[in-house]
Amino acid sequence: MTKGNRSHKRFSRRMAKLVKIIEEKGIKDKNVLQAVQSVPRHVFVDTAFENRAYEDSALPIGNGQTISQPYTVAAQTELLEVEKGDKILEIGTGSGYQAAILCQMGADVYSVERHEKLYQNAKETLQKLGYRPHLKLGDGTLGWSAYAPYDGIVVTAGAPVVPEDLKQQLNIGGKLVVPVGDQKSQVMIRITRTGENDFKEERLSHFKFVPLIGEKGWD
Repeated sequence: MTKGNRSHKRFSRRMAKLVKIIEEKGIKDKNVLQAVQSVPRHVFVDTAFENRAYEDSALPIGNGQTISQPYTVAAQTELLEVEKGDKILEIGTGSGYQAAILCQMGADVYSVERHEKLYQNAKETLQKLGYRPHLKLGDGTLGWSAYAPYDGIVVTAGAPVVPEDLKQQLNIGGKLVVPVGDQKSQVMIRITRTGENDFKEERLSHFKFVPLIGEKGWD
């Protein structure tokens, strides 16, 4: 049975329970919660982990990568303050789950992935679910300048520093959400572009991500 043909209905109670868990952890944006309720996370994981898909935990997806903890996905998405029609760039497509959440919220999504296998798997899964983000195989630390500027940029891996290329690809008023730190722990940072050469930086909660690999990330 292909991922696209798996039954979603049998997971409906678990999906609702997951939404309640992340809401209790502090997620307030109703559009984010509705997206988590609507996007079938079990489709984005290997069948071996299907029954764990609605736990609030990260799960392996191959190539040393993970599908992020649902609370983390929701927290990053909430920090973007997504409005319908916003152009959002995601760095690190991974399983495609975060891209699906953003698409579900009505964003125009652009996403870059460096692992070819993950890129192909995510592309296939998203298409089967009817989502149509723009996907690219490449170095996400450089962003995707061809379609810049963006209303929001979300980085789904831990960076050693804030990639300057990403800051420069923001619209005025646009937000960059990126975890920054060492390879063991990062602080979530939100940067808002307030002018051509002006940026506001907010340092938020601690998280743990896989390393952001690339020219402007870890080696």
